[in-house]
Order: sequence, then structure tokens, then C-alpha cells
Amino acid sequence: MNVAEKLGVVAVLGATGTIGTQIVRDASASGRVVLMLGRNGDKLAALASEFHQPFAIADGHDSSVLESAISSSLPENAKLDAIVNCIGSLNLKAAHATPDAEFREVLETNLFTSFACVKAAGKLMRTNGGSVVLFASAAASIGICNHEAIAAAKAGVIGLARSAAATYAPYNLRFNVIAPGLVKTEMTRRIWANDLNAAGSMQMHALGRFGEPKQISSMAMWLLDSDNDWITGQVIGVDGGLGSVLPKR
Repeated sequence: MNVAEKLGVVAVLGATGTIGTQIVRDASASGRVVLMLGRNGDKLAALASEFHQPFAIADGHDSSVLESAISSSLPENAKLDAIVNCIGSLNLKAAHATPDAEFREVLETNLFTSFACVKAAGKLMRTNGGSVVLFASAAASIGICNHEAIAAAKAGVIGLARSAAATYAPYNLRFNVIAPGLVKTEMTRRIWANDLNAAGSMQMHALGRFGEPKQISSMAMWLLDSDNDWITGQVIGVDGGLGSVLPKR
């Protein structure tokens, strides 16, 4: 039995993003085979050179394209035992200021890609089981102003994961959600790199600081660990208290 058979393969969508790259880094360091998926071939090739992992260009919005990309890109004799969807976006606008087309884009980027992952897992992972990790947001569980579009999409991810967890439990196929607070990524740079914006956002986090990509990746790796395979249908906040704790004034 080769390493790929023994360890299985984890497919990471949005591998070129800040959190996606951190998960690729940590999964590679643990000895896993990582199939990196994304739309930017140059960035994927650079990651492949750095981490010596396979990659495939795929649009996570289309479930058939995603399923085909994963199936055709798995190393020989390997099995898919995990999917992590790191594709996401950030939309901070009130509903009245959000064009319909923009709202659809938020849904497609955050919810549709998660559905595509669930669908691919349901087709490709029922034989061996495994773990699927999706991403929501603390904004899906509490009301934060100017988060209508993203909160709606991420709340959909939570409902999707819980239903999928029930559907596929007989196959030992698990679905869990990480709900971060404000994490320091390139996508959120306009918030944490601006002193005024950062101060306002930080006051909402009870621990008084922003998250780091490594902290999110650590939780993802924990959920992928077969030692934790009695966990499914859960939403785990890695958010500095944002989703559940009222900061001390």
C-alpha cells in the first residue's frame, strides 16, 4: 500500500487564498497528499513547486466540473477522503445598497461552491467515508450591520452542512463548518490594515484581537483527523468570541 492509499487525499478548493494556502502547508507537513484546486493556473503551479503536491484548475461554482477535476486529478491508486472549501468572498453593504447581481455573486461564491463540494463528496466519498469542511462566518449567527448578503450565504452553508451530515452519516461521511471572525487575510486587508476600521472591528471580538490563518487551519486539520471522526453536523466558531460573547465595555 503506498502513501497515497494509506493517508488518502484531501482536496482543497481555493488553495491559492491565504487560508487555503495555510491548509495546504499544514496538510503537506502532516504527510497528507493534497490536491490543490483553483482557477489561477500560475498561482497553483507556484504552490505545486513549493509543496510538491498535485493541482487542477477547476471552477468550484460548477459541480460537474469540480467532480470531474477531482476524479481525473487524483494520484494513481489514491482515494479521496477529505474536501475543504476555502472559496469565499466578503461583502459589507446594507441590503438596499447591494445590487441583485452582486447578491447572486455572493451566493454563488460562498453557497454554490459549498453545495458543489457536498455533491462531489456524495458521489466520490460514499465508499470510504471521510470529512468535508466548509466555511461559514460568525455573521451567520448574530446580526452584524451591513452583512446581509454574506450572512445569508453563510447561513445557507450551515443549513447545507447539517442536512448533508444527516444524509450521508450512514456512509461515515462527515460534514462540519468552521465559522471564523475577522481573520487577517488578503481578502480582509482593507479592514485590518486600516486603523479606523480595525479599531471598530476589534472591539467586537471579546479577545480583542484578530484571528490568524494558522488558527483556522489548525481547526480544519483537527476536523480532518480520523481520530475525531465522531463529529459531524457541527458549527465551530474560531472567532475570538465574536459569535457568542458580548465584549466587556
